[in-house]
Amino acid sequence: MSDPNGDDRRRGDGPGAGDEPPTDDGPINRPESASADIDSGTGVGDGERPGGRDPRDESTQVASEERRRKTSVVSLLVAVLGAWVALSVLVFQSGGAPASNDVLVGLAVALAAGYNYYRVTNDIPLSPAIASLVALLGIWLIVSAALLGMTGGLFWSTLVTGLLIAGLAGYNAYEARGARTVATDSGTGI
Repeated sequence: MSDPNGDDRRRGDGPGAGDEPPTDDGPINRPESASADIDSGTGVGDGERPGGRDPRDESTQVASEERRRKTSVVSLLVAVLGAWVALSVLVFQSGGAPASNDVLVGLAVALAAGYNYYRVTNDIPLSPAIASLVALLGIWLIVSAALLGMTGGLFWSTLVTGLLIAGLAGYNAYEARGARTVATDSGTGI
């Protein structure tokens, strides 16, 4: 019987014992060949496919690429809208609590949406939690426009931008959740 650790070679009583002199230096390093037919289940690093094709369905590949492209554009648009909210206090020359609210919330939206944009463009899945947070901040902008007594152009700018942010970030959160569900699906064939 052969010892898988190679101890039989050191003792000199296994197959191929005459090939090398027995030593007590420790295990012998033997080159091991990796099996080309091992499938990790992820499709990454599994070697060449027959015909060079990806085994995933072509429509799934197209849908995934379209989803990634849409969410990156939407994330970038939301980040720009957040920056607009922060800068709109300068355009409309506002001060006090409404201005502080718009600057803080606008910067938070711009940073969070920018982070999601960074994730998507670097092939890291979109974060549903961050997209949901941005959607909630958009809803807060809608509510705060009336709650903080904003008037004139700042009121309408904050209200409309809040609606856009809430809608677009909500869409991103929905897409991120859907993408995560597809990625973690156990493959039950449904």
